[in-house]
Amino acid sequence: MPESGRHPTVASEGAKAAGITELRRQAALLKTGALQNAILTSANFSIIATDEKGIIQLFNVGAERMLGYRAAEVVNRIRPSDIHDPEEVMARAQALSVELDTTITPGFEALAFKASRGIEDIYELTYICKDGSRFPAIVSITALRDDYDDIIGYLLIGTDNSVRKQVELELHKAMSIAEKANLAKSDFLSSMSHELRTPLGAILGFAQLMESGTPQPTPSQKRSIDQILKAGWYLLELINEVLDLALIESGKLSLSPEPVSLADVMLECQTMIEPQAQQRGIRVSFPRLEVPYLVEADRTRVKQILINLLSNAIKYNRADGSVVVACAVSAPGRVRIQVQDTGEGLSPEDIAQLFQPFNRLGRAAITEEGTGIGLVVCKRLVELMGGVIGVESTVGKGSAFWIELNLATGMHHACRNTAVEGSIHELPQAPPNLRTLLYVEDNPANLMLVEDLVARRSDIRLLTARDGNRGIEIARAELPDVILMDINLPGISGIQALKVLAQDPVTARIPVVALSANAVPRDIARGMEAGFFRYLTKPIKVNEFMDTLDVALKFADAHSARAGVAGQS
Repeated sequence: MPESGRHPTVASEGAKAAGITELRRQAALLKTGALQNAILTSANFSIIATDEKGIIQLFNVGAERMLGYRAAEVVNRIRPSDIHDPEEVMARAQALSVELDTTITPGFEALAFKASRGIEDIYELTYICKDGSRFPAIVSITALRDDYDDIIGYLLIGTDNSVRKQVELELHKAMSIAEKANLAKSDFLSSMSHELRTPLGAILGFAQLMESGTPQPTPSQKRSIDQILKAGWYLLELINEVLDLALIESGKLSLSPEPVSLADVMLECQTMIEPQAQQRGIRVSFPRLEVPYLVEADRTRVKQILINLLSNAIKYNRADGSVVVACAVSAPGRVRIQVQDTGEGLSPEDIAQLFQPFNRLGRAAITEEGTGIGLVVCKRLVELMGGVIGVESTVGKGSAFWIELNLATGMHHACRNTAVEGSIHELPQAPPNLRTLLYVEDNPANLMLVEDLVARRSDIRLLTARDGNRGIEIARAELPDVILMDINLPGISGIQALKVLAQDPVTARIPVVALSANAVPRDIARGMEAGFFRYLTKPIKVNEFMDTLDVALKFADAHSARAGVAGQS
């Protein structure tokens, strides 16, 4: 067959291939056109295209739906900046001028400035609809360029941000309500603490007076008084722990972390716990620390935790048992304090329920008093101080409760005694002259209790005032050696009265001791910051009350002695 005979076939095949290619190209164009059309007709977001001067050239269906304008009303007529909140556009221009260190005029330039310089830009401004309504929008703006990289327009793609804004508004509102509720809860706790402690103070105070009065109570009376005191102190413990737990859970418990000497804290705990141990025949052994361990913690709370663990180790021990306290570095930067008892021990099931509020692990039926809250409070406090708490126990052999705390940086011993307190202890015993104590209190029961307590002190005479203003008058006239001051007083508060006394040179030297039912830690901290010499809480503990009076009187003596020496020189 001549070669020319094959030309029709080759041409036919070439034409067929070209036809297929064209069909594919047209299909691709159709698909691209369909995609473009779908994008431009989407009602879920607005697409606005402008020319290089910012005049709108394209206004898609989504923009029409969101803004209420028909495309014919805006194309070749206005700029996108004309449908934005003008105050926000002006603010954006000012902010960009500062950010980019150049002058940017309000209007479309403020919207397109970054995009014109190739900087990705997404902004949030308010759109104004044709009917005057508004909605927040998030807009992405991009510069459109030709083949020569010249700007030929801008593309703005926007979405309605109303839902997210509403969610943010509701979240902010909920947070504000929660914050107010927490504040109200904190105020309620402080008030409730005061209201519960006031009557309890009278119960425990007068019961202690009856117990130690003359003549001694009869055996029958002594049993009754013991029950009153036992129930009263238990109720006080319950109040303290419930309030502590509530403050912790509300996030309102404030801690004062500082380098704390474990040797000092353990010595204080030993002094406090020994009477309880001796009464039950329990031997308690504390370590002699060769290294002066300092932990970064709140001193008061560390002592509270250790007293709780020690008290439990004594209460739930066997007869003639023992408690051993140990202290050692457990890991780099951590120290472990362990309290080991010889009690009945805990099963794995008991340990699993150990840190649940009000769960006494079936011990509610036994005679030992307990709230079931103490260990929960301990756990929360330890964790707030960056530590951990744990227990190891064997049934029939005893339990070892331990806490781990962070060591403070620098292992130097922080002496906690102030120069004034040191000088007091070095002074000789004050002569037994009659001293004057002024008590400012409006509650008759509390006044009567302190009167009865002071009546046992032949070296003290008592003056009383029912409000802060009268207390200031008496203090200026009588110049008492020590002042006891309630906080919640009619007229001016105890804190306000303290400030007046401190500002008067005549009364500024007098130590003022707070005696208040406001026993929430933040109330105590506020009182000490105000300048009280000491802060005692109600119910009164007789021994603590008398010891504080003695310290305050010695302080007054020391101040008088120094003033006398200064006057002679």
